[in-house]
Amino acid sequence: MIPPPQLPHVQRELIARATAASPRWQSLARMQLSDQEIGMGRHNDHANAGVLRRIIGECGWPGVPLVGEDGATAAWQIALRADTDAFVQRAAARAMYGATQRGTASIRQWAHLHDRCLLNAELPQLFGTQYLRGADGLELEPVTDPDALDARRAEVGLPPVADALRDLRLRLAAAPRTSDQKNDGASTTSSTESA
Repeated sequence: MIPPPQLPHVQRELIARATAASPRWQSLARMQLSDQEIGMGRHNDHANAGVLRRIIGECGWPGVPLVGEDGATAAWQIALRADTDAFVQRAAARAMYGATQRGTASIRQWAHLHDRCLLNAELPQLFGTQYLRGADGLELEPVTDPDALDARRAEVGLPPVADALRDLRLRLAAAPRTSDQKNDGASTTSSTESA
């Protein structure tokens, strides 16, 4: 039996914020938002990042024991989209990495967040989880040592990059998920897609 989360009020807040933002994140990934909607979304993502900053400051990374699996996934989704606050995004990645070492956070999710932080620092990503929509469709953002990419992905439980790209294309071509459909941990992000 899975024990209940230690901080159910934090779990509820994280899930509510990620659930409210999810339709916008999905529309943004499909390039279905106006400039005004994108601006409002950035404001909401910044507010969500502020809440995550407070939570991390009070209790560290909100991992599974604290907020349950769905709350931990919601925290990761918020961190992944905290592009307007690089400090919070990097702090979340550091805190989440520590939680992965304790077995209370997903290493796969951390790999996505780590890559996002690297790209936002204008550095090549390590695990090849971030894609950009280019003139010819989805393009892999710059990556360190591309020849060893699939081996690095395997180390954190990610599929080969070709499989991930295929799945991402299918997911983006499909109708957006409704709020009652479970997130599979491979969400999309603002101008960059995750796989």
